[in-house]
Amino acid sequence: MAFITYVLLAGMALGIQKRFSPEVLGLCASTALVWVVMEVLALLLGVYLATVRSDLSTFHLLAYSGYKYVGMILSVLTGLLFGSDGYYVALAWTSSALMYFIVSPGLAPLCLGSTADRLPPPGPASALLSSRYALCEQQPWDPTAWGAQPPDNISSST
Repeated sequence: MAFITYVLLAGMALGIQKRFSPEVLGLCASTALVWVVMEVLALLLGVYLATVRSDLSTFHLLAYSGYKYVGMILSVLTGLLFGSDGYYVALAWTSSALMYFIVSPGLAPLCLGSTADRLPPPGPASALLSSRYALCEQQPWDPTAWGAQPPDNISSST
């Protein structure tokens, strides 16, 4: 749902900047979808190569990678209200909050199953923790990688 909202909001932001075309909307949606699929496949490959056993399924990884769109929506809205400086401040804040959420101990019961009450021993569980760090590194710090452009100052374009 956040994915669709992000694509529509990006289209609206481009329309406000008078740069909208239907092709750009389709390009934004397909680029973001390809990046999500590549991210989930890379995480699945990492978990497979590390021979980690966990309760995480592909849908969990897809859900975790979909959380980034909430922050991107807030960043685009902030950019529309406060210009490109507000966009970058909101992007940094939401990305940091998302990285904290993914790495925080609150996700340990989901990822490690019954061993979550103690610290993960060296081995597969710590490899799973490393895969969670890898998921954090793929968050939207670079908005151009996701096909998004920082909103220009709207008042200067009129």
